[in-house]
Amino acid sequence: MATLILWSHALAALVFGGLGVAQLRGGAGHWPHGAFVTALFATSLWALAVAGIDAGHVAPRIAESVRNIAWLGFMLALVRRDRTGNFALGAVYLLVVAIAVMSALMAIAEMAPIDREAVVAVGTARLVFRMMTAVSALVLVHHLYQAAPASRGGIRLVMLALGAMWGADLVLLTLYYFQADWVSWLSAVRGMTMVGVAAVLMIAVHRSGDWTLALSRPVTIRALTAIGIVLYVGIVALATSLAGSYAGPYSRIAQTAIVFGATATLMTMLSTPWLRAWTKVKIAKHLFRHRYDYRAEWQRFTDTLGMSGTQFDGHPEPLGTRVVKAVADLTDSPGGLLLVPDGASLEVSTTWNWRDTTESGGEALARYLGNGARIIELDPVRTGDALHEERASVPTWLSDCHEAWAIVPLLHGGNLVGAIVLARPPVDRALDWEDFDLLRVAGRQAASYLAEDRAHTALADAARFDEFNRRFAFILHDIKNLVSQLTLVARNAERHADNPDFRVDMIATLKDSSDRMNALLARLSQHNAAPSEPLQPVDVGALVERIVAARKSQHPIAARVVPALALGHATRLEQVLGHLVQNGIEASSVDDPITLSIDAQGDRVAIDVIDQGCGMTPGFVRDQLFRPFVSSKPAGFGIGAFEARQLVQAMGGTLEVTSREGQGTRFRITLPAATVMEAAA
Repeated sequence: MATLILWSHALAALVFGGLGVAQLRGGAGHWPHGAFVTALFATSLWALAVAGIDAGHVAPRIAESVRNIAWLGFMLALVRRDRTGNFALGAVYLLVVAIAVMSALMAIAEMAPIDREAVVAVGTARLVFRMMTAVSALVLVHHLYQAAPASRGGIRLVMLALGAMWGADLVLLTLYYFQADWVSWLSAVRGMTMVGVAAVLMIAVHRSGDWTLALSRPVTIRALTAIGIVLYVGIVALATSLAGSYAGPYSRIAQTAIVFGATATLMTMLSTPWLRAWTKVKIAKHLFRHRYDYRAEWQRFTDTLGMSGTQFDGHPEPLGTRVVKAVADLTDSPGGLLLVPDGASLEVSTTWNWRDTTESGGEALARYLGNGARIIELDPVRTGDALHEERASVPTWLSDCHEAWAIVPLLHGGNLVGAIVLARPPVDRALDWEDFDLLRVAGRQAASYLAEDRAHTALADAARFDEFNRRFAFILHDIKNLVSQLTLVARNAERHADNPDFRVDMIATLKDSSDRMNALLARLSQHNAAPSEPLQPVDVGALVERIVAARKSQHPIAARVVPALALGHATRLEQVLGHLVQNGIEASSVDDPITLSIDAQGDRVAIDVIDQGCGMTPGFVRDQLFRPFVSSKPAGFGIGAFEARQLVQAMGGTLEVTSREGQGTRFRITLPAATVMEAAA
């Protein structure tokens, strides 16, 4: 075993030293390269010390700490190269270096003339600090590996090699902590691992010499968190170890009290919102150039606005609440309320984690926010340090409310869409230029969401008015047909008033016209779309005969009727045929008859309305006939054919037209035929 330890560490020292010499001769001399060469030589000296001196001697132990510090310096150089997160990561690396230095000091303390119990305690503490160094270094290696671009294979291979080195250290130290008799075997395994690490490093330096690297803020925060956890565990382990050594018969009680107290303290710290917010503010203030991680904040902001989550009652969260929450989250505000324009004033529309209020924002506030687009900080307003215009615009109930912290205007296209009142964050502070810039941009983005939502609402209202107008246009066309029908009756009454048959037809026509006008008024009163009705079998022959009987006093009408049942709505089909017959009458001369014909074609029933009038051009039929408000007649509304086709299609049928100028027109309605079972039902 001793020979294996000697040769494995000697080989590792030779490979690391040779690699360092090669890099020293051919390197570019920049900082990461110099740190890399230094780490290679430090590792070579450590491996040589382990091979030439007993591993339990103080020199290899100090050399191990120097090796760890050298590699940490190389990793820090990668970060400093691009000047990204250097303050935060500098603090992290200094903390890990301090742990490594403590490990070396503990190794020196073990050689001091102290009693056996003190030696055991110092040795245990040194082992804990070595494990803490390995764990902390592995965390930093992990984040560096994630930050390295995939194209820089050399960096990633180096990170893998360092991960293997410290990973082996952590595993072997953990095994040694539980079974100290394995020290020789563990040292041999460590030597062979270092030979493999050296081989990976040789491949890495030939893959890429670009040591440029960049780290994000979340990586740094996670690294600090991991270091804090490692420190917590290490301090608790060291305290319990010392208590076990010096507390005597009360050691178990002391260790239990230490673990319980440390755990309770940690849980209290983690569950305190004020402390979490304070820590976040201090880290952002002292470790980073900017208060906000703009990429992360903007992603969270847009996610909150765009995702309509659900409340506890299962209903979707309204947009106003999401707008307030999205803006409040930027500054860690625990609540807020949304003011929206109401005439010339601002009224409370939505609250989020804010007590309900019926107060008004006032006209002065709406006018000030709309003109200046300034974010109002309310603490200077209360102390009198704000501008006179700001103090005059803020309503009394807001200035008296200590919870209110700032007012953010929401402007879209130069118009004030609303304003958000933010609650005071857990850690009270004054707004700075970063807050103003971020809130101003977020306010404009939130305003665009509110403006779009209002535009959708206005569009829905316009669609309902359009439906009403379309229905009114259809009804107006029907009224026009009724007027034409009554006009013909009145004109013929002057000549045929003494004819009993004419009087009977006239009374029937007037009654039919009255019924139809009442039906039109009923349709007009339906402000929403009419509910869909199931299709029913319709006796097409009887319907055609009824239409012919009603119109024969106005114009010559012929019918070719065969028994046929079609699926549809009798009232709507009668309305369609009435449109088409009226169009035929208006397009024909007085003596040219209108023909209604029925043809049963298997599973379809066809109804033809044929006239011998002026006809239409193919271009008009193709491009104009079924467009609303387009008519070939000077006094026409252009609604009849359009409404007829819509009604037929709603019944599952089709409406086709064949027309030639000077020869007349044929409209063909095709409906599905009713089966015998449907007719019986």
